[in-house]
Amino acid sequence: MNSLKLTKSLEDYLEMILVLYRATGRVRVKDLASALSVKMPSVAKAIVHLKKQNLVNQESYGDIELTPLGESTAKKILGRHILLKKFLMNIGVAEDVANEEACLMEHVLSPGTLDCIETFNQKIKK
Repeated sequence: MNSLKLTKSLEDYLEMILVLYRATGRVRVKDLASALSVKMPSVAKAIVHLKKQNLVNQESYGDIELTPLGESTAKKILGRHILLKKFLMNIGVAEDVANEEACLMEHVLSPGTLDCIETFNQKIKK
């Protein structure tokens, strides 16, 4: 994942593609735009960037699909989100706030900090 050039925004797209696919079995541009509260041209632009990095495939006007690299990268991003949400809830943050703030934090914390949070979560086991 080190050679990938992913902005916070592109990470959010990848994560949401995985979430939508798991929920519905398909991902369309309009569904992604709706889920991320962005306009369809923004999705189209992001998909171009993700295609260039071999993270997604999309035939013209077709469904968006994660490549194997895209799926593994998206799973790592989603895993960080889940870890941070659980941590925040363990320290008393309300679930809706924890979800929102985990989304912000997942892009900036170092692997070492994430490891410490995982260790903390395992000790708490809530």
